[in-house]
Amino acid sequence: MVDRSGTPLVELKDISIAFGGIKAVDHVSVDLYPGEVVGLLGHNGAGKSTLIKCLSGAYRQDSGDVYINGEKATINNPRDARGYNIETIYQTLALADNLDAASNLFLGREIVTPLGLVNESAMEAETRKVMHRLNPNFRKFNAPVSALSGGQRQSVAIARAVYFNARILIMDEPTAALGPAETQMVAEIIGELKRQGIGIFLIDHDVHQVKRLCDRAAVMKNGELVGGVVEVDKVSTDDLLGMIIAGKTPAHLAA
Repeated sequence: MVDRSGTPLVELKDISIAFGGIKAVDHVSVDLYPGEVVGLLGHNGAGKSTLIKCLSGAYRQDSGDVYINGEKATINNPRDARGYNIETIYQTLALADNLDAASNLFLGREIVTPLGLVNESAMEAETRKVMHRLNPNFRKFNAPVSALSGGQRQSVAIARAVYFNARILIMDEPTAALGPAETQMVAEIIGELKRQGIGIFLIDHDVHQVKRLCDRAAVMKNGELVGGVVEVDKVSTDDLLGMIIAGKTPAHLAA
């Protein structure tokens, strides 16, 4: 059970974003609490990715405000987002296929010796520590990530974000194209992230995965939020599909 009695990690308040006079996001408000996963659902073009890009620093909102830990935040670019401990894990994962897990985790932020040389043993030791917390079954520390499974690659990308103090994660379809075993691996990692108090926005098209992985869901259609942010245990998959397709709030929530 997520504790929502305190201050949210993130508050997106009355966000609007337009392109060429056409509103892609129209006065949308969504919040996220520590240890919570909020799913963002909707067809392509519904506005879910555009909304969350004002948090990742890829877009600026035209109106509305972003609050992090109760304080107004200014996020103009991805570097600003990282300053607020926000990391995005894209579907493509942005990993260097020819490098191993440790080299990917510390890419651009390598641990060095007093002589200025890359300290590969220290980086591997740190990688083993964080992986032990996130995915204890991970064993292929010396293999290039191109040789890893989809779930293992997700593990590396998540470990990189968490090691560098991410408290807010944006995950773009983390189980897309994964089989059942790999999907379960990612689900277990998300469970561990929640236990660590990390908040996650999960962008997805699959209502079943949102029901499985998320605490609440925000459905968008034509740039608008449908029915507010709903608790997933109070709606069925058919309810969510109806919100996505017809843009209608389920009757038991509208009452």
